[in-house]
Amino acid sequence: MARTRKAPRTSSGREALQKNAMMKHLLDALDGGQDIGHYGRLVFAMVARHFLEEEELRETLVQDPACDEHQALSLIEQVKARDYNPPRREKILQFQAQQEFPICPGGEDPDSCNVYKDLQFPESVYAHISEYREQKAHVHEDEQPGA
Repeated sequence: MARTRKAPRTSSGREALQKNAMMKHLLDALDGGQDIGHYGRLVFAMVARHFLEEEELRETLVQDPACDEHQALSLIEQVKARDYNPPRREKILQFQAQQEFPICPGGEDPDSCNVYKDLQFPESVYAHISEYREQKAHVHEDEQPGA
């Protein structure tokens, strides 16, 4: 079934995402009908779910010719169910190494692809990260000899 391409939507969520070069790159590629790869879609969903309504996120993902309606909905459900935080730059670079499409343009710049630098996420994201770091610190404390 052939897809009809819609003109890119303009929403406050999209405008917010455009403030980050990587997310702008991914949005532009999706709006252009490019295949951004599995990990590109995953990164996009992990970040964009905090800025776009689910319907707009789905509509954006299906612009990727390798992502149909079912795949987009499954990806969104996976990201929601596992409550994935937006990935750090290092994780994005690991994902990028596993596919052809460059998720992170300007990968040499240490500030590139740092979504936390340019985007303001809900407080719950930062709380979840803080909780994770505390748990990780406690594990390392328990591993110390003589502890």
